[in-house]
Amino acid sequence: MKFVFFGAPGAGKGTMAAKAAAAFGFPHISTGEIFRGAMRDGTPLGLKVKAIIESGGLVSDELTIGLVRERLAMPDAAKGWLLDGFPRTIAQAEALASFCPEDYVIDLEVTDAKVVERLSGRRMCRSCGRSFHTRFMPPSKPGLCDDCGGELYVRDDDREESVRVRLENYRAQTAPLVGLYKARGTLVPVDGESSADAVWSVLHVVMNRLIAAEKA
Repeated sequence: MKFVFFGAPGAGKGTMAAKAAAAFGFPHISTGEIFRGAMRDGTPLGLKVKAIIESGGLVSDELTIGLVRERLAMPDAAKGWLLDGFPRTIAQAEALASFCPEDYVIDLEVTDAKVVERLSGRRMCRSCGRSFHTRFMPPSKPGLCDDCGGELYVRDDDREESVRVRLENYRAQTAPLVGLYKARGTLVPVDGESSADAVWSVLHVVMNRLIAAEKA
């Protein structure tokens, strides 16, 4: 089974895909993981991405599509996958459909207000990279990581003004994919407003039903 996890920044795509990977045994593949893996392995596409990222540029649709295609052709993805962070544009969605079409698109629906609340409250450890949240998962000591004692900071793209720009970009570039997936009949909306545990309890039931129906 092949699932795309879809939604606005902060909708919980990565969290839900990780939980689904643990529950169902499909590899969780994110664009970040694809980029890092290709750069680490030194593939021709990976070397191109490394040069672009190091120069501060943006990875093109064409190159991103090539990397995703390369990753989905690996043996661990042969029986299915959970794709997070791709596709982001109509061109990417059409390309995916041409070489490895999704079975279902899990659309985690959240309001802009919830996205701002989630992302602007996130704090990252400078030393070990662990993530905290001022409301939902605060550290034991304000400003310090529970694991290593490192300083917590706000990423530039998590500042409220940056989050709102990211949402505008999402609405302009990525949200139109909803109509495309609806037309294909692959879109599965899931309410993503609640806590991670509550969303997962619903999503687990939904995915079980979809997988069972496919096997029937």
